[in-house]
Amino acid sequence: MSSDRLGESLLPKRLALPIFASDPLSSVAYATQEILIVLTLAGTAFLFLAPWLAIAVVLLLVTVVLSYRQVVRAYPSGGGDYEVAMRNHGQFAGLTVASALLVDYVLTVAVSVAAGTDNIISAFPSLDEHRVAIAVGLVTLLAAANLRGLRESGRTFAAPTYLFISGILVMIVTGLLRHFLGDGLTAESAGYAITPEPGFEQVTGLALAFFVLRAFASGCTALTGVEAIANGVPAFKPPKGRNAATTLALMGGLAATMFSGVTALALAADVRYAEHPCDLVGFTACETEPQRTVIAQVAAATFGGFTSPGFFYIQAATALILILAANTAFNGFPLLGSVLAQDRFLPRQLHTRGDKLVYSNGILLLAGFAALLIAAFEADVNRLIQIYIVGVFTSFSIGQWGMVRHWNRELRDEADAQVRRRIRRSQAINAVGGSLTTVVLVIIIVTKFTRGAWLVLLVMPVLFLLMRAINRHYSHVAEQLVPDTDSRMLPSKVHAVVLVSRVHKPTLRALAFARATRPDHLTALTVNVDESETRALQNQWDRYDIPVPLTVVESPYREITRPVVDFVKSIRRDSPRELVVVFVPQYVVGHWWENLLHNQSALRLRARLQFQPGVMITSVPWQLESSVGREDAGLRATGPGPGDLRRGLADEPEQTPYG
Repeated sequence: MSSDRLGESLLPKRLALPIFASDPLSSVAYATQEILIVLTLAGTAFLFLAPWLAIAVVLLLVTVVLSYRQVVRAYPSGGGDYEVAMRNHGQFAGLTVASALLVDYVLTVAVSVAAGTDNIISAFPSLDEHRVAIAVGLVTLLAAANLRGLRESGRTFAAPTYLFISGILVMIVTGLLRHFLGDGLTAESAGYAITPEPGFEQVTGLALAFFVLRAFASGCTALTGVEAIANGVPAFKPPKGRNAATTLALMGGLAATMFSGVTALALAADVRYAEHPCDLVGFTACETEPQRTVIAQVAAATFGGFTSPGFFYIQAATALILILAANTAFNGFPLLGSVLAQDRFLPRQLHTRGDKLVYSNGILLLAGFAALLIAAFEADVNRLIQIYIVGVFTSFSIGQWGMVRHWNRELRDEADAQVRRRIRRSQAINAVGGSLTTVVLVIIIVTKFTRGAWLVLLVMPVLFLLMRAINRHYSHVAEQLVPDTDSRMLPSKVHAVVLVSRVHKPTLRALAFARATRPDHLTALTVNVDESETRALQNQWDRYDIPVPLTVVESPYREITRPVVDFVKSIRRDSPRELVVVFVPQYVVGHWWENLLHNQSALRLRARLQFQPGVMITSVPWQLESSVGREDAGLRATGPGPGDLRRGLADEPEQTPYG
């Protein structure tokens, strides 16, 4: 896709919703489950807290959605919390947010794909032994789909998201009707008792408060992905800010409704779910069979068993949305990487769009890290979830307090009373959002630190320091490249040096090109590593009557690179303002294996010479028959790419000093 088609890749709201909101929408598949896992550590005694915890999570979700609506309107450029923090708090806070978001995006892919794999296994338990292979394969497919282009990915992912939404809403309505009409819902695990973990039999006082807060922190996984819309505003069709705000509202309403409904059905059906399956008294196959997910048990209870069409529909839709929820990160991570690269905190390659107008390098980087994480944690959702959401709430908190500062600055410059009222309303929303998310962040760190959150708290500073180092490097390079008086001065003389191995066409072409530049001095240089070969070369040189004297430098240790470099250094030492141009004749071959037939002396020479100040290296290519037509064929097949021209230093097939 050409650059002028960038506008065609922008998303309308109907495609932006499934792309950017699939993560928070899909979290309803495991957010309820995470609350139940913690509560059942004490047996079933504290399951009555689940509705209150769900209400708290929904209120927090609504607050965060309202807060981010202010962000997308104030900062439509797509930097999200990173841009807010950078502009209002400075570089330290900005890079803290950036490191948190980068970690969160990788974890989003890992957790979503692992949870999707869990639901596939819930429908087909025999696949449990292939869990890691399935998850890594799904990450690969997602990366491939995203590399095809943003609009293509949107169409691919829209249908599963809408199928999941409609399926869950139908399940909620059906289940609640059955429950209130007295038909009754009974989960597969309803008859299981739960063995409390040691120390949880009688939880009171501060221990009880810590226990409840831990369950609430686990339920906050329902908020993951909300920030993706703020980071992806540039992908929306104009008016970008308004369309992103509308999409946020739709996403928030759907996520709150679905999470509440699934939690209500799970409690109505008496679902039992434990961190360790063998803690379920009555689950006799816990050693050999995986635990079915909460949403799988709810679907079976609602639609009439594990063989009903409704159950398989929900499982298929849930697995798809969980897998595709990772697409939120595949859109957010490359966009954030591009912004960071533009600000010189990440390598510039992440700012470059690929053939399909997507940030291909960012997509590949995300897929690689996510696959490594899945393999390291064996695609275990319960283990991965413990290191999740730390980054999310770090960015939430810093971003919302940054917005409070933003509105303070706006108030200082605004005199209109009506506009000031709107600003104060937005400021109040962000202040409430910042307060709540900061409290939740502290709760998450305290309750999850020993269960894996320490890993995120270790990785984030490493990323922070890495981005600072990259920025210092780019700044230092920029300072060195500022034009000064010396860079405008012409060299006093030009001394051309042509490297010679044999008298053949590439050498003669290099000499002709060097003479055409009309240098002040021209030297044909060869290295004497074998007396007989050097005498033969000198005889050829005289026989062809070449009008340039052949200079021979000695190499008693049969080394080529050092004598050439020393010769060039001597020229510069005698005349520091003299420009030395080294002409290197070389082959252009058509096949990769042809390079193996020649040594790499030229590569070593170029690598050493490029560090010498006042020295230019000029390649003089000679195309062999195998290279003829390779460029046109490559353009017809896949377009030009790195490595299409396979270069080796010009030489005969037999071994010579520069072959």
